[in-house]
Amino acid sequence: MSMELEVRTASVERALEPGRLPPVPWRDPHTVSPTALADYIHTLEKLCGENPQSVDLRTCLGMAHAVNYDVYKSMDALEAAVRLNDRHFFAQFKYAELHYRLRALHKAEAETIKALELAETAWEQSLAHKQLLEIRRLMREGTQKPEWTKSLKPPAIMLALMTVILSMVVIWR
Repeated sequence: MSMELEVRTASVERALEPGRLPPVPWRDPHTVSPTALADYIHTLEKLCGENPQSVDLRTCLGMAHAVNYDVYKSMDALEAAVRLNDRHFFAQFKYAELHYRLRALHKAEAETIKALELAETAWEQSLAHKQLLEIRRLMREGTQKPEWTKSLKPPAIMLALMTVILSMVVIWR
């Protein structure tokens, strides 16, 4: 194990003291090497296994998976963090942010409102409020995924009927 990874692992393990989050080993996610990120994720997964009730570790794991563009694992980790403690601001905020980044804006808005209600400091309130403003701006501009709330059964039946009718017309000619 490299000296840099040992230092990171030790600092992550020290962060398990109550009220402390594990440090992120980079400031800009675009400059982290894939191997360093994989090592960090592996360390967090190991620590989550050792501390299954740690909301902070699961939140950090979800963020690390998001930096690694692994959406499903990120969603799983953040959902687990929110399930463990539904009163944890950062778990809720990061869960909402993931939905925002995926452009599932209706879900992101609902989850950000929950985070805003959990905010205890002015800084937390400003973070959630800025995210909520951005989500609502994107919704006004139409930058969102469509919601599939209607059944596709009638269009499918119509397509099948049209195909049958066209086939009959071609055969009779």
